[in-house]
Amino acid sequence: MVRAGVEPGAAGLPLLAAFATIAAMIKCFNSIKNCYDPAMTTNTPPTSGVQLIEVPPELAGQRIDNFLITALKGVPKTLVYRILRKGEVRVNKGRIKPEYKLQAGDIVRVPPVRLPERDEPAPVAQGLLQRLEAAIVYEDKALIVMNKPAGIAVHGGSGLSFGVIEALRQLRPDAKELELVHRLDRDTSGLLMIAKKRSMLRHLHAALRGDGVDKRYMALVRGHWPTSKKQVNAPLQKSNLRSGERMVEVNDEGKDALTMFRVLRRFGEFATIVEARPITGRTHQIRVHTLHAGHMIAGDSKYGDEDFSREIRELGGKRLFLHAYQLTVPLPDGGELKLEAPVDEMWAKTIERLAS
Repeated sequence: MVRAGVEPGAAGLPLLAAFATIAAMIKCFNSIKNCYDPAMTTNTPPTSGVQLIEVPPELAGQRIDNFLITALKGVPKTLVYRILRKGEVRVNKGRIKPEYKLQAGDIVRVPPVRLPERDEPAPVAQGLLQRLEAAIVYEDKALIVMNKPAGIAVHGGSGLSFGVIEALRQLRPDAKELELVHRLDRDTSGLLMIAKKRSMLRHLHAALRGDGVDKRYMALVRGHWPTSKKQVNAPLQKSNLRSGERMVEVNDEGKDALTMFRVLRRFGEFATIVEARPITGRTHQIRVHTLHAGHMIAGDSKYGDEDFSREIRELGGKRLFLHAYQLTVPLPDGGELKLEAPVDEMWAKTIERLAS
């Protein structure tokens, strides 16, 4: 119906233009909707297959990275750039760079994108994964042994989103039963065992409860450790400070704790490298036992001597000087695995300067 006094063309053109705009918007929305899974916003596994999206004219000129960030709601930008960099996103069947500008009619291939589950840790940085892969000194079908770098926790928690075990689960996704056999403090470096099978975990736990596992550490301690001091036998008790920090102290009401010691190298009256062999496995045992003996470990911010640690730092030693360097474990088949792990470059150079 045409109203009196209004020419059909004059009234129809704005209305037709409005319909065209709405139709274009709907087409644009549907194109993006093809690769948008509402479940992504609740951190559940997203798209089940590859998505092919035709770029509408309204999005011509937009960069592919911005297009994907808009389309893949809830997907971290780091993941968007990762799939672009790896060539998993294609335009007209070809690889493109993040700065590529889309053209009307382009066909964008979007791969399935998997987001972390609600309780799943965030992906570990590729550089750290490579560092930990390189730190593996032994691996078979049931066991991994790693020369853990100082400064990396063995597991996430207490404000940390990941640790060694979370990283290994990314490095070995087919090993569904990965578990830590024992622990090392975050700032302690050296040999760390991770079981790939429950049977190996049970076997090594039984060996640790007995006397089948021999773990030896190197520590750089303050002063002249007497050759005659071959052991520290002092019970240890955990306590929590008002700040929430956990401390361990020698206390007659604590649990029995025994560490055997042997002098490896001396630096006059200033410092000694000792071998420490814990017979029991208490928290912070070696660190507290060296403190109890009056020879604190260099770089120990909790139980150490700040003046001694500062002098070691001035030589380049900016770490805790405690390293699990030797490990002997019985294997289920009756054999024995014996491993040694070298210290890192910082440790080695600090000792070199200390000796000069």
